Amino acid sequence: GLVAFVVGFLFGFPALRLEGVYLALATFALAVATPQILKLSPLEHWTGGVQGILVFSETFDPEVPFGLPFSPAEWTYYLTLGVGLLLYWMAMNIVRSRTGRALMAIRDNPIAARSMGVNLGVYKATAFGISALITGVAGALSAIVIKYVAPDSFTFTLSVALLVGLVVGGVGWLPGALIGAAAIMFLPNIAEEISKGLSGAFYGLFLILVIYLAPQGAGGLIRSLADRLGRLVR
Repeated sequence: GLVAFVVGFLFGFPALRLEGVYLALATFALAVATPQILKLSPLEHWTGGVQGILVFSETFDPEVPFGLPFSPAEWTYYLTLGVGLLLYWMAMNIVRSRTGRALMAIRDNPIAARSMGVNLGVYKATAFGISALITGVAGALSAIVIKYVAPDSFTFTLSVALLVGLVVGGVGWLPGALIGAAAIMFLPNIAEEISKGLSGAFYGLFLILVIYLAPQGAGGLIRSLADRLGRLVR
């Protein structure tokens, strides 16, 4: 996580020259280029190249500490869940902190934020670093669970799926991250149960319905319903 934070923070500074859709394209370009870079011969000793790295043998099971009454699979699940809750708590506290308020000010009006003394460059780079830190920890947990890592595991399709989850859950709303994650995990399975041959079409149809019914994602839909309910109560 710390290594990912440093890399994300350093990437944030040159990316700050870009805004809006161009910044999004830069992050997508990084997602496309990184797996190819990791497969280069000079880096093959550390990354395993095309073949990747077998982190643990297939028969390896993590040791359950303190004699807890869990199987290795259950311990891995609770460890992952605990780390996930810790990261969510950390993100929630960041949003409520001075850094979070500065980031929200930059999101709403960069010119006004700068006039109030907010250092746009540092805070934007910090946002890149924090997101990279969380992703790095998630990648480490994935390596423990799957026991194997390879550059081709992180494709452009995965980047698009994460963006879809962001849109479905709602931008700028922390619980939306959980809703978006559930959507990209379970919607393809539901579509495949409806029709294996047309699973992609049904998945696309689900996304179109979500965009039509909740253009601001689940967060916007919930806030809209809460406002309507509040007006009815009044």
